[in-house]
Amino acid sequence: MGIEETVGNAVNKGKDLYEQNKDKIAEAVKSDQAEDISDKVLDGVADFAKKIAPGAADKIDEIRDQADKAIGNE
Repeated sequence: MGIEETVGNAVNKGKDLYEQNKDKIAEAVKSDQAEDISDKVLDGVADFAKKIAPGAADKIDEIRDQADKAIGNE
C-alpha cells in the first residue's frame, strides 16, 4: 500500500466519522465552551495582527467579528 492510498484511506475515514457525528460536532461548535475558547483565540490573533499591521485595526476587528459569529453561541 502506497502513501497516497494510505492518506486517501485516512481522509475517507475522517469524512465518514464527520458524517456520522456532524450533529454532535455542530452542537459542540455552538456551545458556551466553544464561545469562550474561540473568543480568547480570536482576541489573541486580532491583537497580534494589529501589532503587525496597526493601520488595519478596523479591518482586523471586522474580520474577527465575522469569525466570532461562525463559532460559539453569541
